[in-house]
Amino acid sequence: MFKIFNEKLDWHGLKLELETGKIARQADGAVISSLGGTKVLCTVCAAKNADPALDFFPLSVHYIEKAYAAGKIPGGFFKREGRPSEIETLNSRLIDRPLRPLFHPDFKNETQVICTVLNYDLENDPGICALIGASAALTISGLPFLGPVGCARVGYKDGEYILNPTVEEMQETELDLVVAGTRNGVLMVESEANQLPEDIMLGAVKFGHTQFQPVINSIIKLAESSAKDSWVVPEQIEPDYVDKLKKVSVPELQKVYKIKEKKERQSKIEDLKIKLFDDFNSNDDLEINEFNSKLKQIEKEVVRNSILNENKRIDGRDLKTVRDIKCEVGFLNNVHGSALFTRGETQALVLTTLGTGQDEQIKDTLDGDFREKFMLHYNFPPFSVNEVGRIGSTGRREIGHGKLAWRSVNPLFSNITEFPYTVRVVSEITESNGSSSMATVCGTSMSMMDAGVPIEKPIAGVAMGLILEDEKFAILTDILGDEDHLGDMDFKVAGTDSGITSLQMDIKVNGITEEIMEKALQQAKDARVHILKEMGKTISKSRDDVSDNAPKILKMKIKKDKIREVIGSGGKVIKEICEKSNAKVEIDDDGNILISCNDSASGEVATKMIEDIVAEPEIGKIYEGKVVKTMEFGAFVNFLGQRDGLVHISQLKPERVEKTTDVVKEGDLVKVKVIGVDDRGKVKLSLKDAV
Repeated sequence: MFKIFNEKLDWHGLKLELETGKIARQADGAVISSLGGTKVLCTVCAAKNADPALDFFPLSVHYIEKAYAAGKIPGGFFKREGRPSEIETLNSRLIDRPLRPLFHPDFKNETQVICTVLNYDLENDPGICALIGASAALTISGLPFLGPVGCARVGYKDGEYILNPTVEEMQETELDLVVAGTRNGVLMVESEANQLPEDIMLGAVKFGHTQFQPVINSIIKLAESSAKDSWVVPEQIEPDYVDKLKKVSVPELQKVYKIKEKKERQSKIEDLKIKLFDDFNSNDDLEINEFNSKLKQIEKEVVRNSILNENKRIDGRDLKTVRDIKCEVGFLNNVHGSALFTRGETQALVLTTLGTGQDEQIKDTLDGDFREKFMLHYNFPPFSVNEVGRIGSTGRREIGHGKLAWRSVNPLFSNITEFPYTVRVVSEITESNGSSSMATVCGTSMSMMDAGVPIEKPIAGVAMGLILEDEKFAILTDILGDEDHLGDMDFKVAGTDSGITSLQMDIKVNGITEEIMEKALQQAKDARVHILKEMGKTISKSRDDVSDNAPKILKMKIKKDKIREVIGSGGKVIKEICEKSNAKVEIDDDGNILISCNDSASGEVATKMIEDIVAEPEIGKIYEGKVVKTMEFGAFVNFLGQRDGLVHISQLKPERVEKTTDVVKEGDLVKVKVIGVDDRGKVKLSLKDAV
């Protein structure tokens, strides 16, 4: 019934297995990818015909985690998987990026890749497993895919690189890097690092590229036995008008691309498109999408030739110059930290909000629930690029760019041990013309310092571009949006003056060489140092105190055996403290207490109430208390918050007292002196000695 093919690989002590022919047999390609005990079903389906109206490749990649894979039932009311989580979105992008550039340029059939996590062993990354499986599924599907692609995760500890570290090992590494590519070059890099130098980062990329070569060989072996017939991509016949269009349009485009201001340049290009289409469409037989596609190709050649042959960029800069930078902080009065970072025509308004432990984000993942103290959210409204667009739920791009900025800053935030606040940063992109994610990194650094978050150093980021033609190449510092669209690489580097904290690279060609990467890293370092100097003119270190608008957080510690007294039965005592003081009180199992409030007075009230509860009565010391019960033999007085002591009838007055109620009644406020504590911890009080 089944015709099963599989390949097994001992991948440096880790078992990798690729199997096809048993599950999802109706898909164009289906592979069960296993890494250790982690299993992912990867499928590929493509439409049999292309939509002639499309002028782009409609590829969609979906990475899906099922709760059953980790032996869990989904949370929430519906108890089933719903909208994609952040990790699902990020892994979908991670898989998409190295696969997309390897499809035949003329293939426009709608294609869908779905990677479903079936089993997770809580050790081996299902994202790496899914990318390998997706590459294998595409390779055997017969689609015009110029793979296969291999990938690996790389860690770094004690001067040594670690291949595919486990979840536990990742907790102690200085680097979390994913690299993907073909036999000949690297296509994609995604990383977070603890201020590592350029040579260590480049070494990690080379290490990963070398180590995943056996994976590529295994995929090829699987394809040799199980691949389907190759799809035929119809040959594209060049329209007759292309040569004439090129002759007419090149001089006009060269003029337009000397306009530095983006909005004016785009307006002129649109006018030129309309004019050229009208001129060439004399018989009303031109297809507008095809015409625009050919004109776009001519645009690309104009821009690329200018850069390669004349070292001239669209805005007149040379290859290494960073656009003008303007920075401001602290200009919004009610927020806890604010920064406006403007670099050329890219601008990020970044706001920092400080919260308490109750504001931490709880994330439900296959690895279990955990709490996040640092959040960074990136928003890209359509007005930032002069467009009318849909406003709705957060898109994949926004999640991806926000996570990149988060990775860039998180290594320094993670080094902070004594800062009690939860931090949320929001980046609002108000203008965009190239690398708004790196503008977000710069703005986040300044906004957090303005809020008093004690990060060790400022962090900056820059995006690099590449124009590659045969053996000739040019690396561009601080790329514009058009240079990104028309170029061959998007290479983003963030870090401090000490080293790199994040590196992300996407390639639109079939990989790049070590020489290009090394030069790009050095050029990015020079740019980063320049940007940090510009930022330092506005703010160079964190403010000594948090904003007056931020909640006040007081810290104290009590003995573990006193925790029950502070919480009380059913939380009665701690609720009373919160109500009376108008403060929030959080206590952990070690006796650490955080008191958060809007003003110092509330914090002082809560602190005093807790101190009274946990304080030990001192013999000879006088306290104020309240009579809570009278008996024939004396009165019980509550003092130090929740502690009761007995005033014997003989200790009410110097002279003899007949009835306790002759001296005190329930509810009376009195001063009492501690005169002893018996073997059972019962406190003896005196009213007469306190007078």
